[in-house]
Amino acid sequence: MSSSRVLVVDDEPQIRRALRVALGGHGYVVELADDGEAALVAIATWRPDVVVLDLMLPGIDGLEVVKQTRQWSDVPIIVLSARGDERDKVTALDLGADDYLTKPFGVDELLARLRSLLRRTAGPPEATLRFGSVVIDHARRIVTRDGEDVHLTPTEYDLLAVLARDAGKVLTHRQLLLRVWGDYAAENVQQLRVYINYLRRKLEQDPAQPRLIVTEPGVGYRLKPPDDR
Repeated sequence: MSSSRVLVVDDEPQIRRALRVALGGHGYVVELADDGEAALVAIATWRPDVVVLDLMLPGIDGLEVVKQTRQWSDVPIIVLSARGDERDKVTALDLGADDYLTKPFGVDELLARLRSLLRRTAGPPEATLRFGSVVIDHARRIVTRDGEDVHLTPTEYDLLAVLARDAGKVLTHRQLLLRVWGDYAAENVQQLRVYINYLRRKLEQDPAQPRLIVTEPGVGYRLKPPDDR
């Protein structure tokens, strides 16, 4: 059970009620907001541990809420969007949201995303990260799989390290390109795909059906912690 504070922002009363009941039943303390202005006030005054934010809101929309919040707060934000709105998802993530769910979604999936975000923000990053049979030693820049060293090029290691530091979080194509290659490569999605494939061949049990580095169609990639797979 968790006592973490979750702010749910949605203009549909039935969704607010359903999430209050579902999350409350798992020990979360839930506060509700029905528009963007109320959300910004609650983030500033109630100080939630996580925000679950619908993008389609009256008045100040969800994208503006993310943008304004990121000017002063790093509270984890999960955005909710309609199916097919990849552009809005990507924009929200590039503005600083941490994850997204597509409506309709299951409560179990939301709970898994909440647990992942809360783990990632609970303390300082670990020097050594384990993802099943894959171990990343950041201090020595060494990666092993099943106890055997895996040779990665500097660029492959940098890409894996970026994914690992935000394990469980979806990172957009642009975020990954900027963090690994810099501004000059920010639109070169094909280059990113090539290096993702290199990593999968070296780290996945079955590169054709990856379970570690997962594609988020139209958005980017996510490195999944073992208990999320």
